[in-house]
Amino acid sequence: MSATTDVHVHAPAADGALTAPAGPAAQSVDWLAIAPPTAVAVAGLAVLVADLFLPEHRKRILGPLSGAALLLAAVPLLFLRTRNTATFCLPDGLQECSYSADTLALVLQFLVLAAGFVTVLISMPAVRDLKLPAGEYWFLLLSATAGAALVPASRDLVTLVIALEVASLPSFALVGLRLGNRGSAEAALKFFLSSVTATAVTLLGASFLYAVTGTLHFQGISDGLTNTDPQLNPLGSAGLALTMVGFAFKASVVPFHFWVPDTYVGAPVPVAAFLSVVGKTAGLSGLVLLVVQAFASRGEIWGPALAVLAAVTMTAGNAAALRQRPDRAHGAVRLLAWSSVGQAGYLLVPLAAAAPEAGTHPERALSSAGATVAYLLMYAAVNLGAFAVVAHIGRAGRANRLQDYRGLYASHPLAALALGFFLLCLAGLPPGVIGLFAKVAVFSTAVENGLGWLAVIMAVNVVIALYYYLRWTALAFRGAAPVAVGAAEPAEPAEGAAKPAAAGAGGAEPQQRPRIAAPLSAGIALTAAAGIVLSLDPDLVLTFAAGGLR
Repeated sequence: MSATTDVHVHAPAADGALTAPAGPAAQSVDWLAIAPPTAVAVAGLAVLVADLFLPEHRKRILGPLSGAALLLAAVPLLFLRTRNTATFCLPDGLQECSYSADTLALVLQFLVLAAGFVTVLISMPAVRDLKLPAGEYWFLLLSATAGAALVPASRDLVTLVIALEVASLPSFALVGLRLGNRGSAEAALKFFLSSVTATAVTLLGASFLYAVTGTLHFQGISDGLTNTDPQLNPLGSAGLALTMVGFAFKASVVPFHFWVPDTYVGAPVPVAAFLSVVGKTAGLSGLVLLVVQAFASRGEIWGPALAVLAAVTMTAGNAAALRQRPDRAHGAVRLLAWSSVGQAGYLLVPLAAAAPEAGTHPERALSSAGATVAYLLMYAAVNLGAFAVVAHIGRAGRANRLQDYRGLYASHPLAALALGFFLLCLAGLPPGVIGLFAKVAVFSTAVENGLGWLAVIMAVNVVIALYYYLRWTALAFRGAAPVAVGAAEPAEPAEGAAKPAAAGAGGAEPQQRPRIAAPLSAGIALTAAAGIVLSLDPDLVLTFAAGGLR
């Protein structure tokens, strides 16, 4: 049984004095329910304090300690999976709560914590190579993870926006943590300014909704938008649209995506991986909660809008990824950045399909949204794995061009096989069976809910994406490009990274790459194992597309 604490709510008397609370007017706090994000936040503070007292040569233990903290924070999820717990509830009998540990929240919290753990693994070499301040880095990473874990459990607008900001503010600092690096500073500034603007718009929308409905809890907002004075309908519709902007920004939905490529390139590769999965999960979690719960009664407004945004987002992302040249500096990270924008379009399709049923049959709408969760689980595993391989190649040189992956199979066959598997999963081709099944689940949701035109656009975009995923895969398995005598030297290795061996005298020997660091190997192995297990048993995630969130 979980421990609870009674927080008494004192109601003001007529003369303004606080009266003693009656028995029922007490708010019960379930500490087990809030344990996952709380444990991560406490661990972040502990790491920051420990950094003050540890000598420099011992600070490398902060990374493993951060990973262990994330694993321990996931333990309460095992005890919560058989319960449907809500806490921080209003003591007025209306059953309006600010935090809910239901199936949706638990699944997404598990995803955030698991992705955070893999990010810790692929961050360890980067912290050492780039000479990042260890205490600050791990504190910021854990803080952002705690905020992202709080988002899917939020059930009122205040908690939701605060959780999103807790996930966002540390991310700005993580992007710009490479002191003295101009690209990193510019990326952090662009990310910060655009995010602050999106948050301001979201808060404006929330204020409109409060003015119309008189509440900030999702259920009350949904009821209030249905029963509001017709004269206030335009204000309510404006509040609905504006509130979704901040979450669309975090999910890199077009036209709120412009920060993505430059931010990913300017940030350390592990931070880009974190933003592509954990940041996107936070944004999409907020969108799922808003459309399925808070705005369920106004599906005729947000449904068509999300359908159009899904079509535009997947098309813009895939078209930009298709244009990435093999010889462009940081081309691998840019391709994954634009790929993540395209993938966001696929993730919006089930949400758009949920609109017709959201107000009348909420369980069916939740089932449609389950396809988004299923696809997100697949995407998180394989995208993190692809970034882990990119992080390894980035240790050999700063350029990280697509052509730098040519001959990867000759020097690191397992890494090349893993990269090929991850890219095929993202493309939806065998042996990446889980990628194929996840796309079919999303496609079927669109067709079954009358969005055939969107399904056609998605099919066209899947074909477009096949080209650039397969082109990158083919590069990894080609022979290494010969280096002509007198050719320019390869890019200077990252600071502190192992330097590649020189080519042979004739220039025909393939460039030797450094051995894969043990934490990177563990990250690649974990994500590859997750992708293989999901491909062998797709029902582990596809069950969420069949009503598994209820």
